[in-house]
Amino acid sequence: MRNLDMTSLRSFVAVADHGGVTKAAGMLNFTQSAVSMQLKRLEDMLGIALLDRSNRRVALTAAGDQLLGYARRIVEMNDEAMARLTSKKFEGEIVLGVPHDIVYPVVPRVLQQFAAEFPRMKVQLTSDYTNSLKEQFDRGEIDIILTTEASPDARAEVLDERPLCWIGAPGGSAWRQRPLRYASGRSCLFRPLSIGALEAVGMDWENAVDTFSDRTVEATVSADLALTTMIEGTAPAQLCEVQHGGALPDLGMQRISMYVQDRSSPEVARRVAELLRRGYAGDLPTAMPQRDVA
Repeated sequence: MRNLDMTSLRSFVAVADHGGVTKAAGMLNFTQSAVSMQLKRLEDMLGIALLDRSNRRVALTAAGDQLLGYARRIVEMNDEAMARLTSKKFEGEIVLGVPHDIVYPVVPRVLQQFAAEFPRMKVQLTSDYTNSLKEQFDRGEIDIILTTEASPDARAEVLDERPLCWIGAPGGSAWRQRPLRYASGRSCLFRPLSIGALEAVGMDWENAVDTFSDRTVEATVSADLALTTMIEGTAPAQLCEVQHGGALPDLGMQRISMYVQDRSSPEVARRVAELLRRGYAGDLPTAMPQRDVA
């Protein structure tokens, strides 16, 4: 197997970009003879002429012009890999805040992809209610947050918009009971919306839990003792959207939004934000390939 030499490729790109060996040597901090030697080495390896030396100004042959695109990408990827794996700029920690009910299915894929690209960066995942996450964000304690809001403020970037749904146990009948038993955490942003929707249509309801814990809510609902509300597509495996055929009131739409601190490391924060966008656009793999362990 033959491998292209990185130094030779870098010399070739420099000569093409600067129009000659002299300027390329100065840019690379090489001697002119060293650059010429690298170019000759690359041509000998490939068995083709890459430079037209018939004129005073160095020009690329057709083969050289074709190689240039590959050479640029190889050098750029080499430099990017070295920077991410060795630069102190890509060491440290980024804090991501996400409401409990939208951690799945997107966030684990984003974290796995980010860890593969920035292995020396740590991600601290904070799960809390939207209002609390925004307070922590405003205090500068979190770098990036996702929120579930009907009307996010001007700082937000809306990633997705989905209906708020009634959620119950698979095959359950709690949605038929009156008064309707409703379960949610005390600080849940959906609680006043859901109760308001029930009261707007004159439907009797009663509180099924008194808790700050989402796990307690999920346990109660999965036992078919109550209903809760979640954004479409975010219910855990033990719960499902209730197909009530219009027997329960419509809950409107909710937006999943992203807030990013200005002070965050620009490239790292930008990449996390891009992965989150891709995740909610359905453009991330459902599972990353696993590394073999010897």
